[in-house]
Amino acid sequence: MSLNALEMKDVSFSYNHQQVLEDINFTIEEKDFVAIIGPNGGGKSTLLKIVLGLLTPDKGEVKVFGREPKKALDLVGYLPQHTHFDLDFPIDVFETVLMGRYHGMFKNYTSEDREIALQALKDVDMERYKDRQISRLSGGQMQRVLIARALAREPKLLLMDEPMASIDPEMQNSFYQLISHLKDRMALVLVSHDVGTVSMHVDKIACLNQKLYYHGPAEEAGEGLEEIYHCSIEHISHGIPHRVLRKH
Repeated sequence: MSLNALEMKDVSFSYNHQQVLEDINFTIEEKDFVAIIGPNGGGKSTLLKIVLGLLTPDKGEVKVFGREPKKALDLVGYLPQHTHFDLDFPIDVFETVLMGRYHGMFKNYTSEDREIALQALKDVDMERYKDRQISRLSGGQMQRVLIARALAREPKLLLMDEPMASIDPEMQNSFYQLISHLKDRMALVLVSHDVGTVSMHVDKIACLNQKLYYHGPAEEAGEGLEEIYHCSIEHISHGIPHRVLRKH
């Protein structure tokens, strides 16, 4: 019997007594490709941090493949919105990806770790750059390396928080093609503001703004999006929601 990749039941969370998530019931099945859409401050990144076990909900239950989040970290890969490391640090592409196999202090990487890291680079078509210093990569190339680092964990669930933030529009289509090839291997969760583009690539959409207004097939998400943004779907799909809707 297969387990759902993620189950959230009646989950609520507050920062300094300010409600961020309220009574969230959310299920992701194995090999789902789900986008989480919503305005800034709507709780999207907070939800990911709860899945990663970095935050504990005030109430409710969270299971990742049937486990508590902190006990399921070996099953989860994570691509953060912001990367905080010095690009001039003398580390090459292969060593960066190998970090995804980190086992703890004073524990060396094995030959298997190196094989898995190399395969991850092949999966994202970056093997030929394995000896290049990361400071010499473009934004799109760097994003592929970070995906490879997440894949090196051999996850069953991959979380991506605004992965398009550092990619120019010409590279975005290539990125989506890459991600689509991973669907048969794992469940994918993509947090994004790009409603129009995302809806063309994902299977399901979750509309989140403190509450979960909709979770289901992408093609049926219009009503949920209009409810959380208080704006017509035409404006949302063809603009930048958090700018277009500033007055709301």
